[in-house]
Amino acid sequence: GDIINSRKVSDQKTWLNPLKKVLSLYGKPPVSWEIFRGDSFQVEIESPSQSLMAALRIKAAIKSVKGLDVRMAIGIGKKTYVAARISESNGEAFVNSGEQFEELKKLKQRLAIRTPWPATDRQLNLMINLASIAMDTWSPSSSQLIDLSLRYRDLSQKELGKKIKRTQSSVSERQTRAHFEEILELEKYFRDHITAQSG
Repeated sequence: GDIINSRKVSDQKTWLNPLKKVLSLYGKPPVSWEIFRGDSFQVEIESPSQSLMAALRIKAAIKSVKGLDVRMAIGIGKKTYVAARISESNGEAFVNSGEQFEELKKLKQRLAIRTPWPATDRQLNLMINLASIAMDTWSPSSSQLIDLSLRYRDLSQKELGKKIKRTQSSVSERQTRAHFEEILELEKYFRDHITAQSG
């Protein structure tokens, strides 16, 4: 993936630290993840079914910073060559994400997937495109709440509200505006579908 508008932010740490925090959930650099060329990154998710959740967490963390967004391609497939740095590893997953990323730039989209199964790609990308209508318009405050909601899945709206000094109804309203429940349903469908395909 890469960070959109990163050059417009004077202090790069405002997005770099939250990004590193999310990437660190999936392993250690540079074997499992790497940030390169200033604002590009690559991460390997051990379990392919968890890859959309990882993308959602990255998006929420980055969009918490005003004016920023992130472009990401999820590639699913086999890994044939393991290097000391993820940017030098190779295999179907890396080829799929690289090709899909180039496609994203051409289509001016922010998130898409490429798997070994074309019918799955068509179906999931259609759903992701629809979800992106909501996700691409998340405000920084909505993104902060989504970030928190994804981090603390077990907390009630009231408990989430306490963390950000908001009422339960304010949390509910923001989650509704961000289409949080629908996005969680998509994530669950994605997880189940990829698990079934991989199995």
